Amino acid sequence: MLAIKTPQHYLNQDGISGKIGQFVAPLAQKVLIVTSPRAWSAVESTVTTSLQQHQITFHLSYLPGDCTRAAIDELAAQARQQGAELIIGVGGGRVLDSAKAVGQILGQLPVITLPTIAATCAAWSPISVLYDESGAHIGPLPLARLPVWVLVDSQVIAKTSPRYLNAGIIDALAKWYEFLPYLRHGDDGLALILKSQVAKQALDTFNTYGQQAIASNQRQEVSVALRKVIDAVIALAGLANSMADDIPRIGIAHAIHNSMTRLPELHHWLHGEKVGFGLVAQSFIEHPEKADRNELLSLLARFGGPLTLDDLGLNPHDTRVKKIAEGVAIAPNIAARLPFSLAPEHIELALLATQSLRVEVVNH
Repeated sequence: MLAIKTPQHYLNQDGISGKIGQFVAPLAQKVLIVTSPRAWSAVESTVTTSLQQHQITFHLSYLPGDCTRAAIDELAAQARQQGAELIIGVGGGRVLDSAKAVGQILGQLPVITLPTIAATCAAWSPISVLYDESGAHIGPLPLARLPVWVLVDSQVIAKTSPRYLNAGIIDALAKWYEFLPYLRHGDDGLALILKSQVAKQALDTFNTYGQQAIASNQRQEVSVALRKVIDAVIALAGLANSMADDIPRIGIAHAIHNSMTRLPELHHWLHGEKVGFGLVAQSFIEHPEKADRNELLSLLARFGGPLTLDDLGLNPHDTRVKKIAEGVAIAPNIAARLPFSLAPEHIELALLATQSLRVEVVNH
């Protein structure tokens, strides 16, 4: 079995947020906008004007926190009450996942995503990631219908903190390094091969344009490099996630991230930043020799984020390190497809080994 599930349309165009009404009008006249105060402030005037020009009635709802089942149910109730015919998600990953989930539970109502940051591929991704009320990862909600439009306005994203773009680059490049061990161990599934090719294209984009894109973001200017990197973060990473077959393959760094979400003191780190730390730990599990880790570690050093336990505010004697290792959930039949052990004690040793980077000079 091979399944490829994608949005109906993806469009990265400067100023597209001010034209959103023309994409909504053929589909709906009443919409629910799911957003956050910061995201909405970035596009309020342009989006509002465009919707009003097309006589589209909208109700605004702010996501109160994480993408939880309770939040989704409340948003869905508001959509029903308002008679919404379409859901618009405006914001980052939590908001966009919530908007997609609302569309799903309301009978696959059409959804338009308008990401205001490029920190994940949530605008495209075929799942919504659910968390509990404490911010701990629960798991994915598969979507039967993906957004009808993913509208990306690089002018909006250029004005946000480069921290988000750095995190998005790390989250997207992680996919290549997470798929590679399965390939090395002889997994030749077509879905994996296709996912890996797309992920490698994203990695190549970051190697070529990543630092130029960050520099453009720092100047709050749109450039060719910035557009290419935004597309790689959202579209290429999203496409890599959109291919599946009968064999589940869990990304190790993402599994470590999921365990880290169970520590409230780490919640201030962005998704991609925690995934980056998970990649560092993976590199120690996967490669006993330092030379084999240098390429990845050098790449991660370019784009910031925590690389060691110290960076996270933990230390080798902290019981929370063991808790992270024991919380990494990868089923035995999936772990068996990897060329190394994911026993909790091995993960814990890898987490502890990240401390060695405090004294290593990573060339970048």
